[in-house]
Amino acid sequence: MPKLGMQPIRRAALVEATIAEIGAAGSLDVTVGQIAKRAGMSTALAHHYFGGKDQIFLAAMRQILRDFGVEVVAGLRQAHTARGRAEALIAASFAPSCFAPATVSAWMTLYAQATTHPETHRLLHLYQRRLRSNLTHALRPLSADPRGHAEMLGALIDGLYLRAALSPDGTVEQARATAQRALDTLIGPKQ
Repeated sequence: MPKLGMQPIRRAALVEATIAEIGAAGSLDVTVGQIAKRAGMSTALAHHYFGGKDQIFLAAMRQILRDFGVEVVAGLRQAHTARGRAEALIAASFAPSCFAPATVSAWMTLYAQATTHPETHRLLHLYQRRLRSNLTHALRPLSADPRGHAEMLGALIDGLYLRAALSPDGTVEQARATAQRALDTLIGPKQ
C-alpha cells in the first residue's frame, strides 16, 4: 500500500534530481536511472510518476519557470512606476538564480529540445509570451509602440542571457546593463 502524501515529495525530489543531473551532464544526455538514483528511488518509481525522461525534464523546466516567476513577482512588488516594472523584469531575467550552472544547462537544453519536441516548444513559447506580456504592460504608459518594444526587449533579454550564460568570463552584469541601456534607448533615459 502506498504511503499517503509521498507523491508530491517524490515528484519534487525527481524534479530537483533532474535539474542536478542535467547540470552535471551539461545536457539532457542522462538516464531516468541516473535521475532516480540521485533522488534516492528506483527507476520504476520515476517512470511511475512521470512516464519518461522528457516528461521529467518538462516538469523540471516548469519548476525553473516557477522559480523565475517568484523572482519576477518579488521585483514587481518593489516597483512603483511603469519604468520600475520594466527594470524589475530586466533584473529578474539576470538574477543570480538564473545563472546557477544546473539552471543554465536546463535552459540550454530547453532551447535545443524546442526545435524537435512540441511540448518543449510550447513551454518555451509560454515563457516568451509571458515575458512579452509583462514587458508590454510595463511599457504601455511609456512607449508609442509598447508591443513592438516589448518584443524587441524580450528578444534582446533572451539573446543576452544566452551570451552571458555561455561566456567563460561571466558577463551577467554587463548583459543586464546592456538590456537596461536598450530600455533607455526605447523610452528615454531615467529622469
